[in-house]
Amino acid sequence: MPTPNASIDFTEIYTNSPKPHPNLILGGLQLLFWLFVRPVAWYEYSQRIKDEIDSWDDLRKPNVLYFLLQGYLIVPILANLIFGFILLAFGQPLQNILSILLSSIATCLALSVAFGVAFGVAFGVAGGVAFGVAGGVAGGVAGGVAGGVAFGVAGGVAGGVRREIENEYFNDLMLVGLVFAAVGGFGFGVAGGIKHGIWLGIAYGFAFSVLFFLGITINVWRPIVLYPLLGLWNLYFYQLEKQRVELHDLLELQNILDEQLNKERTNKRRKINLWKNTLFLLYQVIQKSASEYSSLLFYNSAFWDQWQRLPLYGLDKYLLLVIERNPVEGAAAINYLETSFQKWVVQIGKDALRLRNCTDVESIRKVHQNIETNDELENSTNPILRVFLNTSQNVDAALNQKSSFNQRIALSSIATDLNRQLENFNRSTNKYASSFKPFAQRWLEIIENYINHLTTIVEQNQEIDNPYIIGVPLTLEQEIFTGRDNIGLRIERLLLDRRRPPLLLYGQRRMGKTSLLNNISKLLPNTIIPMFVDLQGTASSASNHTGFLYNLAREMIKSAKYQSAFILPSLTREKLEDDPFTRFNEWLDEVEKILEQNTALLMLDEFETLDNAISKGRFDEEDVLGILRHLIQHRPKFKVLLAGSHTIEEYQRWASYLINVQVVHISYLKEAEARQLIESPIKDFPLIYEPEALTRVLQITRCHPFLVQLLCGEIITLKNEQDPLMRRLARLADVETAIPEALQSGSFFFADIQTNQVDDNGRNILKFMATQGEGSVIRKQIIFQQFSDTENSLSLLLQRDLIAENNEGYCFQVELIRRWFASNKKS
Repeated sequence: MPTPNASIDFTEIYTNSPKPHPNLILGGLQLLFWLFVRPVAWYEYSQRIKDEIDSWDDLRKPNVLYFLLQGYLIVPILANLIFGFILLAFGQPLQNILSILLSSIATCLALSVAFGVAFGVAFGVAGGVAFGVAGGVAGGVAGGVAGGVAFGVAGGVAGGVRREIENEYFNDLMLVGLVFAAVGGFGFGVAGGIKHGIWLGIAYGFAFSVLFFLGITINVWRPIVLYPLLGLWNLYFYQLEKQRVELHDLLELQNILDEQLNKERTNKRRKINLWKNTLFLLYQVIQKSASEYSSLLFYNSAFWDQWQRLPLYGLDKYLLLVIERNPVEGAAAINYLETSFQKWVVQIGKDALRLRNCTDVESIRKVHQNIETNDELENSTNPILRVFLNTSQNVDAALNQKSSFNQRIALSSIATDLNRQLENFNRSTNKYASSFKPFAQRWLEIIENYINHLTTIVEQNQEIDNPYIIGVPLTLEQEIFTGRDNIGLRIERLLLDRRRPPLLLYGQRRMGKTSLLNNISKLLPNTIIPMFVDLQGTASSASNHTGFLYNLAREMIKSAKYQSAFILPSLTREKLEDDPFTRFNEWLDEVEKILEQNTALLMLDEFETLDNAISKGRFDEEDVLGILRHLIQHRPKFKVLLAGSHTIEEYQRWASYLINVQVVHISYLKEAEARQLIESPIKDFPLIYEPEALTRVLQITRCHPFLVQLLCGEIITLKNEQDPLMRRLARLADVETAIPEALQSGSFFFADIQTNQVDDNGRNILKFMATQGEGSVIRKQIIFQQFSDTENSLSLLLQRDLIAENNEGYCFQVELIRRWFASNKKS
């Protein structure tokens, strides 16, 4: 890949205030070009000169003198010469042309200064010189049939030079231009009428003058008439740029380029095309070496034609190509386009620039915070941007993992998915897919390099890989998922029940409900197609029924493909718009046909979130819960499983729609499952536990899956800080040392219990019980004496699996939870 040319200041190229050519003649032609095509450049240039003039003596300054010579002498002369060539093209005799030009030039020298001084007082340097030049040209060619029309040019040009179109003088200047154009048009009409009839000539002349006035002052004709020509011009340079890029990728040295071109010349079956011929010349003139890169984007008319209001075809792709090769130049071009008529490409360019400027995983993880997509708007970049946003979010989640091992696992999965997306880019019909593909390739390279970096660090430090996942559900790719065979069997039996009861997977928070649903395909027969929907995601956050059903179907489609490689038919948002529930039911009909002998298991995780959305009035209770009831009762190929940390009885509205719900209670791991999670979470796990240490982990966590991972993760962190000779054996002292760290790092889990799972009275009971010490059983009479309204609070604590009841009284189920309440009894 070519390296950007760092010696170029692109802000000097992509600017509204360029510097004119130092040569008087070429600079004069440039000023004349600016006057008609890019008046803002004329204005900026004249303002710079104006800033240098404070007294008459300043007129002798080289820059000022240079400007005056060009503005009052060179430009009028060049304009008259151009007019002479036009007359010659129309068949005027050369002798007449020379006579006209001599008188024109003489008149210009007088009128340009007169007009310039007169209007310069009223309008400043920019308007004065512009009016002087145009007025001088008009007076000089007054003997020609188009003299009056040229006066019309004066009004239009002088007005266009002003930077702000709403300037108070602009309407007056337009009026002056109209009068001059009408007078000149009348004269032109009379001249034409002598030959073709006076009235026809006058009509023709008047029409010409009006159209000419509109064309010059308002620039109506330019975007329409010139658009095809400018399109071809821009396309030429875009194709040329692509050829340069291709050769840049293939060739590193100039002599290799020469050798390649010579081979093509000697091959009679192949011809060197126009682009490569032109390219060869441009390499000699423009580029110092084949290793440097600066684009030809500034030749695009967006950067030199101020009046093109129509969107320029191909400008977006050209800008993306330049951003990928040279983001500094791309940023300068975007900055220029923000104030132009072509600002429609600015947002596309800014998004691409953010993607291109990612140089490491830290910058990738932040991208999703700065780029947004709007599904409600028709934006061709949305499908492409979502790939990058999802990747950014996943990288952020991966880097939040404490251990290098888990980071590597998560990043490897992301790299695999991104590589698959690159293949999709090749097949995509999206017009921006090929333009954004290089950014995805760059991201993939960054992620893969970081994975290798993590591997090197772990090997050098002889660290123990930490396979434990803290705070996020386990996915299919993560080997650490353990046990739950008994729950899988119970779910399978209930799914075979002819009564088709809805299921509720109920358990304390962080007990592994979502991890179980993510891995349920490992526990159920292949004939059951899991369709997992997290209601904390986009479904419940939708603003209406159309959005809810669209997101519900999208998650079902994605999950079926992910867990079972089962492809469901698509359902678009547009199809749902007119009658969302009818269209959704029609889509379910299609799904049932595809299922054939299989059974769909619709799993709705965190159903409490949907209930909250219904309570806020975002969704109608009868419509949303009614469709679930209808699905359960009338679609035998569908089974419904809800998951949450509350019972259906706590949400009465659900109980009335979902009759005969069967509860599947998910609680602590079996001791054998917990032992496997501690001693062999992954294959060839190197850490060995002394028997006392293993027993203590089981005892203090009570085989709670989240707490086992939390404590064991802290033990590995502790062991990695020790001498390598002591690192591979976990002792009882290591477990006790890791407990305070686990309480601190898992504070979000314990705080959720205190804040969201118990009431004030229950919270006080837990704090009181926690102060009694490890293993203490508090008699019922003591609790009833200490607290009021005890029955309801104790019932809720038992339901939440926080305390256990025996004949003597109540105790904490999990010692680690008791310790947190004991250490936070004042909060």
